[in-house]
Amino acid sequence: MINPTWLNTFCTLVEVNHFTQTAERLFMTQSGVSQQIKKLEQQVNCALLERHGKQFTLTVHGQNLYQQGSLLLKEWQFLEQQLKDDSPYSGLVKIQSPGSCGLQFYSQLLALQAKHTELNIDYRFAPNTSVEQAVANHSADIGFLTQAPTLSEVTSHKIGKEALLLVTPAHIKNPTWEVLCELGFIGHPDAKHHAQLLLSENYSEFEHVDQFKRSGFSNQISLILEPVSLGLGFTVLPAHAVSAFNKPALIKTHHLANPISENIYVCHHRNRPMAKRMNTVIEAIKAG
Repeated sequence: MINPTWLNTFCTLVEVNHFTQTAERLFMTQSGVSQQIKKLEQQVNCALLERHGKQFTLTVHGQNLYQQGSLLLKEWQFLEQQLKDDSPYSGLVKIQSPGSCGLQFYSQLLALQAKHTELNIDYRFAPNTSVEQAVANHSADIGFLTQAPTLSEVTSHKIGKEALLLVTPAHIKNPTWEVLCELGFIGHPDAKHHAQLLLSENYSEFEHVDQFKRSGFSNQISLILEPVSLGLGFTVLPAHAVSAFNKPALIKTHHLANPISENIYVCHHRNRPMAKRMNTVIEAIKAG
């Protein structure tokens, strides 16, 4: 079995990229760091570093060990924390979701945190693909997705739905295909997915979002509708993102003939035990 102390020293060195700074971070001497790296190389029977004076690069074996070893260290740290404290109402919970889910869920979780002040909610907004990857590499404990996950490390189940809405400038009364083509599309991180779901069911001409000229893009959920409100284009967004916009008089939401909702999934790492506080968060979202 690989010595976990030596592995931690190696992974820290890779992340810091400096022997002296690694020693300072781990409260060791620089020679101590070097000795542990050599012992680790002897244990795995291969070179992990190619040394160039005071600098180094990773060998192929070193790259593989870092990729797998850093995940193992996170698992061990999580297990250690689990054994120390598995209270349902205290501890850190790292959560990620697309913006629209976040607009709805974050306020619910702040209310939960206000009730249980030992609970620490770390909430980050990100596109679906980034959320899934964060769960897979243990950067997030829980992810909320609007697409079913595809990575084998991630497991999920459906917890709800949210309507997708076509949004145009306020003066557009009838969003025909010709009108949409003239307006152009305002993009956002999940725009292609949303447009494919809604527009393919309501416009026979629709094949893909690239049929529209690109009139703008924003990755900030609160700003996506700003160019729409100025008459610069249209977009497709989940209902909570639309209802949160602070200039509703400048936009118009169109209820199309074939309404479409996207599923909302909660996901976590397949091989990671669920802490009680993670279940507390999920149940609070379901109840809301």
